[in-house]
Amino acid sequence: MALMALYFTMRGVMLMAYYLKKTKLKGRTYLSIDESFYSHEKRGTAHKCYQSLGSVESWIKKGVEDPISYFQEEVNALNLEIEKQSCPKISSISPIQSLGYFPLKAILEKMQIKTFVDYFKLTNEFQYDLYELLSSLIYARAVHPCSKHKTFHEVLPNLYYPVHYSYDQLLDGLAFLGNDYEKFIEIFTVQTKKLFGLNTSKTYFDCTNFYFEIDREDDFRRKGPSKENRKEPIVGLGLLLDNHQIPIAMKLYPGNQSEKPVLREIIHQLKIQNNITGKTIHVADKGLNCARNIAFSKENGDGYLFSKSVKGLSEVEKTWVLLEQGFTEVKDKQGKLLYRYKSCIDEFPYKIEHDGKEYTIKLSEKRLLTYNPSLATKKKYEINRMVEKAKTLTMSQAKKAEYGECGKYVSFPSESNKKAKISLNQKAIQKDLTFAGYNLIITSETKMKDTDMYEIYHNLWRIEESFKIMKSDLDARPVFLQKQDSIQGHFLICYLTVLLERIFQFKILKNQYSTSDVFEFIKDFKVTKGERNYINTTKSTDFIQELTKLSNLPLTNYFLTETQIKSILTWKI
Repeated sequence: MALMALYFTMRGVMLMAYYLKKTKLKGRTYLSIDESFYSHEKRGTAHKCYQSLGSVESWIKKGVEDPISYFQEEVNALNLEIEKQSCPKISSISPIQSLGYFPLKAILEKMQIKTFVDYFKLTNEFQYDLYELLSSLIYARAVHPCSKHKTFHEVLPNLYYPVHYSYDQLLDGLAFLGNDYEKFIEIFTVQTKKLFGLNTSKTYFDCTNFYFEIDREDDFRRKGPSKENRKEPIVGLGLLLDNHQIPIAMKLYPGNQSEKPVLREIIHQLKIQNNITGKTIHVADKGLNCARNIAFSKENGDGYLFSKSVKGLSEVEKTWVLLEQGFTEVKDKQGKLLYRYKSCIDEFPYKIEHDGKEYTIKLSEKRLLTYNPSLATKKKYEINRMVEKAKTLTMSQAKKAEYGECGKYVSFPSESNKKAKISLNQKAIQKDLTFAGYNLIITSETKMKDTDMYEIYHNLWRIEESFKIMKSDLDARPVFLQKQDSIQGHFLICYLTVLLERIFQFKILKNQYSTSDVFEFIKDFKVTKGERNYINTTKSTDFIQELTKLSNLPLTNYFLTETQIKSILTWKI
């Protein structure tokens, strides 16, 4: 009697198995190895001889003591081989695929960026698709920011559509994009304005810098004042946002260069490139407030709204600051004081340089003074900490270089009086303590309401958030690329990723969700390729639930078919 047939299945298909068949004939026992398999014609199991073995008696005469056990082991070995072949093998390609970038892909396609990028093919002999390279690097930066080497070998393979360029071509394309990064920004700005709208009645501007893991400077990466107090060479980045916090321009400059001229250059270029002729209000932090920038705004028929250091005011203005009269208080629902403010309108002098000569001009301005008690407490704590550090260093007569920021509270002996000892500068300490918590906002728009001035200036946090996205969410630092064109290409990719995220957040989602909500979805929405379908194990959130309703896509399904995956990646807005 034949042994029970074994069946192995893979992807639902029945495969053959072997068994040892024993047949009695004329007092002898004959053996054969037979195949058992599924027959589509019979719609059931069928059998055929794989190998005829002869009789048990003949094998005993040949010296095989137990032919049945001997050949059963051979059958077991054949079935084991089938089982090994039927088991899925570990693949070098991850079954996990990132899909969270699909809103960025939809925005890019709506903006028809490929049409404009493809024009570069007319004057360049690319061995790859430049648009594919640009778009896939944006998607990869959004879903998993990392080095370009890791991006190519680990992130790009997990995007649904495979890329058709090599690692060397990636670096070559990045350098090409960086060489003309301002052209690509112009393409995106023009299309953003055309399809989603830009409001430049007020523009927000600020600068930051990024450090590099290198010791020596070059023409582009220069040592300068770092926002993070790093000693390595840095590159400066200026960012301009429209009134609704949509990025409209970026400028990269050597780390040792002053930020103040960058404001003028970017705004000048922006107006020319985008044919902006109306009045814009330039909004920036106190670091960019200088007479030349203010004069520049006036010369171009624009306005400005900057903050100004209270400590640098004239004695008359400082007296006004410290007067208790005229303040309006703003409290929360529980009656706690949030801040208080007062304002004045007057003409204020500015010194500007022209043709090598210095001139004094008077400008009519509105000035809004605010006092925040929470900020005052924080500032005083920081001042006292630095004073204590300065005291310790002064007692040991430490070298000037050892003081760092707290050195501003110390009086150092001059070169001509080396015998004098280091001492605390009580006047500087008292000055900072007196004006802790005060902030002054100045504007050329004398008819602007106090509350509007306050709100507009405090919207600068959107720029800080954009810098945070670059530095944290997009991991734009530290950068290990060496060539200037490649570095500029890297920051271009970061900038465009921020731009597309902002458009999605503000124009598509109507600012109903935070930046962290958006990026959490982009990074976490993944599927795993199964035997037949895709498995969606992404954690359910309010954001995904709402985006499912908005897009009418099966984003919350556990099982997803190939057709559904393609419907997600071809979603149109």
